[in-house]
Amino acid sequence: MSLSEYRKPWLGAISGRERFNRQMHYKSFDRSFNMEFGYWDENFTQWKMFSENNIQNNDEANLFFNFDTFKFLEPSVWMNPVFQSQVWQEKSNTVIMMNPDGLLAEVPKDGHASIPHFLKSSIVTPDDWKKCKETRFRRDDPMRRVDICELLKNYPNDRDFPLGIFCGSMIGRIRDILTFEGLAYAMHDYPEMVEDMVETCCVLVEDFLDQVLDKIQFDFAGGWEDICFKNGPIVGLDFFKNVLVPRYKRIHKKLTVAGIDIWWTDCDGDIRPILPYLLESGINCLFPCEVNCSGHPGELLKEYGQDLRVMGGVDKMVLAEGPEAIKKYLASLLPLVEQGGYIPFCDHRCPPNVKEEYYQYYLLLKREMFGSK
Repeated sequence: MSLSEYRKPWLGAISGRERFNRQMHYKSFDRSFNMEFGYWDENFTQWKMFSENNIQNNDEANLFFNFDTFKFLEPSVWMNPVFQSQVWQEKSNTVIMMNPDGLLAEVPKDGHASIPHFLKSSIVTPDDWKKCKETRFRRDDPMRRVDICELLKNYPNDRDFPLGIFCGSMIGRIRDILTFEGLAYAMHDYPEMVEDMVETCCVLVEDFLDQVLDKIQFDFAGGWEDICFKNGPIVGLDFFKNVLVPRYKRIHKKLTVAGIDIWWTDCDGDIRPILPYLLESGINCLFPCEVNCSGHPGELLKEYGQDLRVMGGVDKMVLAEGPEAIKKYLASLLPLVEQGGYIPFCDHRCPPNVKEEYYQYYLLLKREMFGSK
């Protein structure tokens, strides 16, 4: 199979920006928007098409495959400065180090991808949070000021590609700095501290939105939570409804005034228990929609209709099974692509257990099935 086959760009009759907006709003469009979520780091060394062409990261891969241009503006709405990474102790096969989130983590020396073993968080008590907030979450931090002129140079309002605006994380990043176990204890022992952390995240996002929304025309909004696992969310539904939903609604109000009505959140796992509350909050798109946790995207779109959009939903486990399974699965997505409100791509970063010839086949078949209407 030659490079020209699976790298061939998809032709179209309208701009990528118009295509994305029409597809996401259930309007007629010429062909599906063509994008992928990305790849594990190991893919860049194990797949010959990457290593032999010096493709080292996801941005370079997007250009290599000629995917449609898709830009996302991510501001400084989180901790600044981060904690200094430093090694605390070396063991035979692992290293204990402080990571940028202020966690002591045990990680493999050889650098292979794995979930770190977190030993201790820098934030445990309200006093810890107070010190961290005063030094690392300052609203008056100069890094939080936006250079509008520079942004308009890079993202003019007459661009031909979709541009999104990042609306932060209300609880996912908090989980990162407290750890899963630490968040569970903090919600019980220090609920006021946790809510203040959520409020701080919300205010920093609002400050950013107030600087840019009346200057730049965005096509969508996005966020990151990653608070769901195989059996559902890591936070209780009462906490989600009472603490997170009101903050989402505040952000949504600003987005609505600016004319932004597509808002996705990047959340893995089984998102179904919190999906009604996300929709109530204004978050109306799932990304990347993990199939083996949240189910086939067709089931979700059937249940919620045009109130919901989905981006992703191509089962990564099916991609590892080979052409017959891939063809069968993509056929199940064809009606969803045709009706709109759905953009197909791998339901997480594609893992290295997917053979590159299978992935090449997937890209060719995706173009054949979804590349024209």
